[in-house]
Amino acid sequence: MKTVATIRRLKGFRFPREIISYAVWAYHRFALSTADVEDLLAERGVMVSRETVRNWVNRFGRHFADCIKRDRPGASDKWHLDEVVVPINGVKFWLWRAVDANGNVLDILVQKQRNAKAASRFLKRLIDRFGAPRVVITDKLRSYIRPIRNLVANADHRAHKGLNNRIEGSHRPTRKREKLMGRFKSPGQAQRFLDAHDQINMFFRPRRYRLTATSYRHARSDAFDLWNGYALEMTA
Repeated sequence: MKTVATIRRLKGFRFPREIISYAVWAYHRFALSTADVEDLLAERGVMVSRETVRNWVNRFGRHFADCIKRDRPGASDKWHLDEVVVPINGVKFWLWRAVDANGNVLDILVQKQRNAKAASRFLKRLIDRFGAPRVVITDKLRSYIRPIRNLVANADHRAHKGLNNRIEGSHRPTRKREKLMGRFKSPGQAQRFLDAHDQINMFFRPRRYRLTATSYRHARSDAFDLWNGYALEMTA
């Protein structure tokens, strides 16, 4: 990854912005642990501990995710909603996720329930941010029926498991990270991590099968340029 070597240092931090932003990028872009990122930096002559990397990821991951959300084009009016179980300390929680027709992750929410109240809470978050959708695609979970009918009565609700393959694929990076991290430690930690990870990982993984090699390289270059711009916006 190319970084800007001349950007101003972040006040109060020993290492420059380009190193911090590189560590955050590498951790979220690839299935790496903080120890893996520590070794990558050490190979480049940067000696930091894995705990320092963890602090950078926790502190600045949300910043980069917010910048990506801010600059992303408007969401499509066709949404895919799904929920997947996430065990946390032996307790079953549910990760609710919504993506649009372009594959962009709109929002995620970790909840203990998988009922109509939980579905309604998640749908309200989406509507407050993106407005009412034209089409909502879900699996056959009956908990979606009443919230969609009450909150977006004019939307076309399509409940069919086969139509929801787009969002089923978006769960795979979560499963990889969950396995690498040895399970999430708390609902709050899962929410904070996945809220940043979904946005950053998706940002650097355009749907390559739809792009020519040249288009993909341009998209990747644009993503790196934006990332360096976001690094300039980091605050202590």
